[in-house]
Amino acid sequence: QVQLVESGGGLVQAGKSLRLSCAASGSIFEINVMGWYRQAPGKQRELVATITSGGSPNYANSVAGRFTISKDNAKNTVYLQMNSLKPEDTAVYYCNAPRVLVHGRWYEYWGQGTQVTVSS
Repeated sequence: QVQLVESGGGLVQAGKSLRLSCAASGSIFEINVMGWYRQAPGKQRELVATITSGGSPNYANSVAGRFTISKDNAKNTVYLQMNSLKPEDTAVYYCNAPRVLVHGRWYEYWGQGTQVTVSS
């Protein structure tokens, strides 16, 4: 089995920073893309950022310029550095790996989520 384990969430004041981590473990042969989504209360889950195995990032307009996604391929770990946090960034953040090659088949996996709360 494959697991995505997130860490780094918490409560911070507006303008401060947090760094999220997501480590993938298990019988992984290849991961093409990893990313972060978030879901605020009463809202749909939305894309925050993704990064390919080659290091190409993609950001939602709402976080571009404030958040940075990075990846350590050797550790199958993705990071999300969140700077200049705003109250509207408050949400549960989920790690996602949409294409993971396991025993010759591709699967999608999600982490359990980590709460980020930004106070004004």
